[in-house]
Amino acid sequence: MSTIDWTVLIFTLVAVVVYGVFIGRGQKSNASYLKADNKMPWYIVLIGIMATQASAITFLSAPGQAYTDGMRFVQYYFGLPLAMIVICITFIPIFQRLNVYTAYEYLENRFDKKTRVLTSLLFLFSRGLSTGISIYAPSIILSSVLNWNIYLTNVLTGGILLIYTYIGGAKAIAHTQKLQFLIILGTMAFAGYLLIENMPNGIGFKDALYLAGKSGKLNVITTEFDWKDKYNIWSGIIGGFFLALSYFGTDQSQVGRYITAKDNTNAKMGLLLNGLVKIPMQFAILLIGALLFAFFSLKPAPIYFNERSYQYLKETKPEQAEVFEKEHQDLQVKFNTESKEILKLKETDAPQLEAKIQDFKNTQAEVKALHGRVEEAINTSNYNAEKTDTNYIFLYFVKNTLPAGMIGLLFAVIFLASWGSISAALNSLAACSVKDIHLIFKKEAPDDKTELKYSRLHTLAWGIFSIGVAMFATQMGSLIEAVNVLGSLFYGPILGIFLVAFYYKKINGPNVFVAAILAEITVITVYQFDIVSFLWLNVIGAAAVILFSAIGLLFYKPKAVHS
Repeated sequence: MSTIDWTVLIFTLVAVVVYGVFIGRGQKSNASYLKADNKMPWYIVLIGIMATQASAITFLSAPGQAYTDGMRFVQYYFGLPLAMIVICITFIPIFQRLNVYTAYEYLENRFDKKTRVLTSLLFLFSRGLSTGISIYAPSIILSSVLNWNIYLTNVLTGGILLIYTYIGGAKAIAHTQKLQFLIILGTMAFAGYLLIENMPNGIGFKDALYLAGKSGKLNVITTEFDWKDKYNIWSGIIGGFFLALSYFGTDQSQVGRYITAKDNTNAKMGLLLNGLVKIPMQFAILLIGALLFAFFSLKPAPIYFNERSYQYLKETKPEQAEVFEKEHQDLQVKFNTESKEILKLKETDAPQLEAKIQDFKNTQAEVKALHGRVEEAINTSNYNAEKTDTNYIFLYFVKNTLPAGMIGLLFAVIFLASWGSISAALNSLAACSVKDIHLIFKKEAPDDKTELKYSRLHTLAWGIFSIGVAMFATQMGSLIEAVNVLGSLFYGPILGIFLVAFYYKKINGPNVFVAAILAEITVITVYQFDIVSFLWLNVIGAAAVILFSAIGLLFYKPKAVHS
C-alpha cells in the first residue's frame, strides 16, 4: 500500500478507537456497561442490529461468494422480515417487561436454573467460535498486505478493538457502530461505482450486468426444491425464517442491541426496519461480486486469488505450476475475447449470438475446472492453506485496481465492520457468562463496582478465547458460509426452548432440558451424515425440541408454570 493508504487506514482506525473510549467513559455499573442504561433511540438500535450481523465477513466474503456461486445466497435472508414481526409481537414485550440483562434470564423464570444455564452455554459456545471466525476475516487483510504471519495479525485485530470494548461497554459499542456503519455504507457504494468505472472503455453497467447474467451469476431466485441445496427460495424462506428467529430473538449478541432501547416502540422500530433494509443491502453487496465476475471476464484474472498460497505452489511444485499457468493464459485470452464479442453481438442481435454465448459458457466451465485443479494442488501441497480463495477475490480487486487512498479506506471498512460485530459479540458473551453462569451460583450478589469489574474481566477473557479460535479458522473455506453453518448447529435447539417457553405452557423445566439435549444431538447427527443443507438444521433443531418435549409429557408430570 502507498503512504496515503496507510495514513487513511491508521487515521480511520485510531479515530474510531479514540471515539469509542471517549464516548464510553465513566462506566459505574452493569446497567450502563451491559445495557447502556436503556437510553438508545430506534436508529441506534437499527444500526447496532445491522452492524452486529454485517461483520467483515459480509463485506470480504460475500462478493467472493457471488463471484463463485452467483447471487442466490441472498435467498438466505428471505425469511428475515417475517421473523422480525414474530419477535416484535412475542419476544420484545417479554424481555422489556422483565428488564433482563440476557435473553436466558427469562428461561429461569419460565423453567428452572439448569435450563437457563444450558441454553446460555449453547449460546456461549456457538457465539465464541463464530466471533473467532469474525476476527480471522480482517486478519487475512493484514496478513496479505503486510506479508505478516496470520497468527500475529489475529492477535493485532482482536486486541485493538478490545480497548474500547473493555472500557466503554454497550454505550461505546452502540455509538462506534453508528460511526462505523455510516463509513462502511458510503465506502462500499463508492467501491461499486469505481468497479463500473474501471471496466474497459465502452463497457457500462448494463453490459456488465448482461455478462454476469449470461454467466449465471444473477441467479437471485432458485425455485427448484432440493433438501441438499444450500440456497433456494424454500430453504431461504423456511430455514432462513427459523435461523433469523433464533438469531435475532435468542442470540444475546442481537438481543443485547435492542434491550438497550428506550422502550418497546424504539426496540420494535429498530428490528422491523432491519427486516426491510437488510435484503436490499445484502443484494447490493452480492451484486458487487457478480459485477466482479464480469470485470474479470473482460480483463485478465489471476490464476488463483490467494496469491500467497499460489506462490507456495510455485515454489514447491514449479513444473506443475508452469503447466497451470500456460493453460490459464490461453483460457484467459479466449474468455476475454469471447466476452467482448458477446457484447458487440448483443447490440445487433445477430444470429450467431446464441452460439457465441454457448462458447462463452463452455470456456467459463473450463476456467472453473482449471481453478479447481489449482485449488486441489495447493491444498495437497500445503496443509495450512485455506481451502478456497473465495475470501480473497474482492481483496485482490481492491489491491490491484482502486486508486491510492481508496485502498486504505476500504481496508479500514473491513476492520470497522469486523469491530462492529466482534465488539457486540464480546459484550454479549460477557453479559451471559457473568449473569447466567458466574453470578448465578453466588449466594450473595456483589456490589455494582465488583460486578462491573467481573464484566470487564469476562470481556477480556472472551476476547482472548476468540483470538485463539481465529488461529484455527484457515480451514473453513468461505467464511460467510462457515459462520452461518456454525450458527445453524446450535440456533435450532435454542429457538426450540424459547418457542416451548412462549407457546407450550404445559412443558416444565426437566422436560425441556432433556428435550434440548436430545435435539442438539439430533442436529449434530443430521449434519454429520450430510442429510440436508445447513439452513434446514434450524428447522430440525427447533422442531426436535418441541417434539421431544411433547413426548416427555408422557413421562414427566407437569408442574405449575411461573408467569
